[in-house]
Amino acid sequence: MEPIKVVVRGVSGKMGREVLNALCRDKELEPVGAAELKVTEEYLSLPDGSGLIPFSSDLASLLQRSRPHVLVDFTSAEAVTPAVRTATSQKVNLVIGTTGISEKELHEIDELAKANGVGAVVAPNFAIGAVVMIHLAKIAAKYFDHAEIIEMHHEQKMDAPSGTAMATAREMAKSRGKSFLLPTTSKHTLEGTRGGNLEGISVHSVRLPGLVAHQEIIMGTLGQTLTIRHDSTSRESFMPGVIFAIKKVRGMKGLVFGLDRLLGMKEDA
Repeated sequence: MEPIKVVVRGVSGKMGREVLNALCRDKELEPVGAAELKVTEEYLSLPDGSGLIPFSSDLASLLQRSRPHVLVDFTSAEAVTPAVRTATSQKVNLVIGTTGISEKELHEIDELAKANGVGAVVAPNFAIGAVVMIHLAKIAAKYFDHAEIIEMHHEQKMDAPSGTAMATAREMAKSRGKSFLLPTTSKHTLEGTRGGNLEGISVHSVRLPGLVAHQEIIMGTLGQTLTIRHDSTSRESFMPGVIFAIKKVRGMKGLVFGLDRLLGMKEDA
């Protein structure tokens, strides 16, 4: 069977490099191109030493040249939509791991994918353990009125709170059918210490060197607490989910948001 041809956008970033490594390890996949904002070389060496692939800052010409089945994008929210327009116009499927994409932009991705007969997967977190964490939190949320989320990432992460924390809070409130109860603090000795309020859940962001991606959900009621935690100790933790999405997206049309849908944990609306 012909391998799935993949172009990686944002290949110089930490996640982009990890994706390229993962592609080289899977015999069903073939990296055929790499894109980055600034490029000084025409070709990029594959990390396993198996050869060179075209390397360009011009996504449109790169896709025309390499003819991939799938574009994997781990760049920034601001850069995603123009890339989606380019890729879908050339009938290229999309796997997007960038966080901070707005509802309006997600709607446009869905419309562009449907109009061009391709699939698109957008996921705030590709770690399968993180998807299971949210699934368990949704179950538990029905039985607790109070909850807080602490998300912890490396110091170079651009957005706060994380897309995973935002998705977790929304899914927990949706499962309950209402917002959580947020205790009132009468005196703030230091502003911001109670975190941000989303659906009655206080969300706290930690940014430190040495961290990768971690999240703790704490729910409380009289005399007890329940904590659900997930830790990604390396970026390899995201790769099984990314590879799974690459292999699934070719058979889709339109947008699927969240790895949980691909894993069968969530019904499509």
